[in-house]
Formats: sequence, structure tokens, C-alpha cells
Amino acid sequence: MQAEGASSQADTSVKHQLVKKSGIVLTDQQRLAWLRLIRSDNVGPITFRSLINHYGSAEKALAMIPELAARGGSSRRIRIAKTDEAERELETAARFGGRFVGIGEPDYPPALRAMEGAPPLLAMHGSGAVATRPALGIVGARNSSVAGSKFTVMIAEAAARAGYTVVSGLARGIDTAAHRASLSYGTLAAIAGGLDQPYPPENIELYKNICSDGGVAISEMPYGWIPRARDFPRRNRLIAGCALAVVVVEAAHRSGSLITARLANECGREVLAVPGSPLDPRAHGSNGLIRQGATIICEVSDVLEALAPLSQIEIPFSGSVGEEKADESDAPPPDDSDRTRIAQALGPSPCDIDDLIRFTGVHAAAVHLILLELDLAGRLVRHSGGTVSLA
Repeated sequence: MQAEGASSQADTSVKHQLVKKSGIVLTDQQRLAWLRLIRSDNVGPITFRSLINHYGSAEKALAMIPELAARGGSSRRIRIAKTDEAERELETAARFGGRFVGIGEPDYPPALRAMEGAPPLLAMHGSGAVATRPALGIVGARNSSVAGSKFTVMIAEAAARAGYTVVSGLARGIDTAAHRASLSYGTLAAIAGGLDQPYPPENIELYKNICSDGGVAISEMPYGWIPRARDFPRRNRLIAGCALAVVVVEAAHRSGSLITARLANECGREVLAVPGSPLDPRAHGSNGLIRQGATIICEVSDVLEALAPLSQIEIPFSGSVGEEKADESDAPPPDDSDRTRIAQALGPSPCDIDDLIRFTGVHAAAVHLILLELDLAGRLVRHSGGTVSLA
């Protein structure tokens, strides 16, 4: 009864809202160039952003990559994704009923695009409307208990009825329970591999139902990509980034769910945790989150109360990532002495870029370009919080 009352209360503020979609729309030529750029060697989301902001378009950036990598000290030729490779991937997406959505486009999840290092392009299959609603992430143990699965169903159903998109990772256990409970309302599945390679195999039918019955699946990996162990933290980052808050129902020590919680905390999301018995190893991680300051969840209404104020915050689109701008490459390039100063100032420990500018005396624009050169040469490591170090 409490869950029903809480859901009804939340309905008045969320359920019947119209999602305001805003942003740019990429041309076919831009989408192709964006896909080539993000599939090229040493180009991650932050490097992609820097290249677009500096050169004004993906096409100009692609032409400059070899020169930038050489100036950064690369000892080998950087592989740039070919046009026909990107065209084949676009064709594969269309064949599977999918598409690629750019970070500035209306169907891109608004909370995700506000996150540092958000994917410039998402492969998407299903409803863009579901992707743009306020969202709740739910994660937990693959070997979930009956009680944990039951409480997950209660949370997911209440949140979905209240108008939130339930986001999870299609894994066994808690993820599966969350998706099934919210399936008829539209749920979002973040995938570790390509959208044509859902995992685990026993959830393939669930995955198909999500995509065909009003839900949506997203991935930043290429079609055909079979997920590896190291791809799942990237998937977890999508869950954390898409959601306003993340609920951890059950989690053992060193579990993937705790990675999701950490990533959610790093990008400013609310972390909620369901307590469990100290005798159950599946509760050690979630109990630990509560000790560290996560909001304790004892009833479904606790989740909806935590979400209510968050769902009223409008997340604006700045245009700084999605919208191709004027070319800034006419600015004087850094000279070799600037490069030497930056290389000497950097080391294996993460360094704040503003501190790098302040203590080297090199102009900010030159510093960012030198870091871009080092990045493309494979000599730079980017850390959370915008810090950098030498590889």
C-alpha cells in the first residue's frame, strides 16, 4: 500500500510531463564523419570533443590527426577509420533496426550528455522518447536472492508507473528483474558489446522484447563487438550517466554494481542502497555503501522521494559538444619550447590542467593543443575530474 501511495504522489509531478527535446540534428555526412572519428585510434570521447572544438568539424579533424600525432611523438602511423568501414557500420545498424545518435541530438539521453566524457555517438535501438525521460538506474547481484529480486520488482514497477525510465545492464539477477518489471512502461538496457551481441545469452529474448515493445537499448561499441570483461565498466558508466540516481539492491565486495555506484558518485548522481543481512555476502557491498554515505532505501517510497527533487532539474544542452563550430585552428600553434615545458611538467601522477597552465606559463590554447597531440600519439592518460598524466 505504501508503494502505491508513493507512486500516485509522484505521478502528479512526473508521469504526464512532456519531455522537451532540444539540440542539433546531424546531417548524413556529419554522422559518417563523426563515426569515423570516434572509431579512429586514440580518439576517445574527450579527445573527440577537443578535436571538434578546435577544428570545427569532424572532417577537418580527421585530416589533421596524422600531423597532430606526429607532433606528439607518435612512433607509428595512426589508424584512421575509413569511409567504407563507417558506411558498413551504418548499414549494419539499419539492418538491425538501429541508428546512431549524436550527443547533441534530441534522442540522446539528457543526463548522459551532461556527464564528463560522454560518448559522442550512441548506437540506439528502440524508442528515443524512453531514452530522454528522467531515469532511475537499478543494479545488483547476478546471483540475487528471492527477497532482493522481489524488492527490485517493487521499486522498478513504482518508478516506471511514476514516469521514470528504469535503466539497467541486462545482466542476470537484479538487472533482469528490473527490466522485466518495467518492460511494459519502456525500459533502457545499456549493452557492453555491440547492439547485435546482447549478453548473457539467456536474456536475448528479453533484449528483443525491450527493443520491440517500447523500450530502448544503447551501446557505444561497434556492431559485431563481442563484450569482454573490460567492456562492462564502460556499460556501467552508461547506466550511471543516464540516470538521475542509481539504486544498488544487492552487491558483494568488488562487484560490478559497486563500480556503477562509484561512477554514479563521480558524475554527481544520487547513490541509493538497500540494506541487507550482515550474514549475506550479497549485502556486504550495499551495506558498505550506506556506511560511506549512500541514501538508505527501506521502502519503495524512499526511492520516489529521492527522485522527486532530482526530476525537476532541467539539464540544459550547451551545444559545446554536439554542434560543430567555427574553425579555431588559425590560432598560432605551440612551438617546440612549449611542448618541452609541458612534457617536463607532466609525470605519472595525475595533474590538473589549470595547474599545468598556471605553473608552465604556456598559453591555455597551446596547452590544450599539446595535450591533444600527446593524446593522439598515445602518450597521455586522461583521468576522472579532468586531470592528465604521461602514459
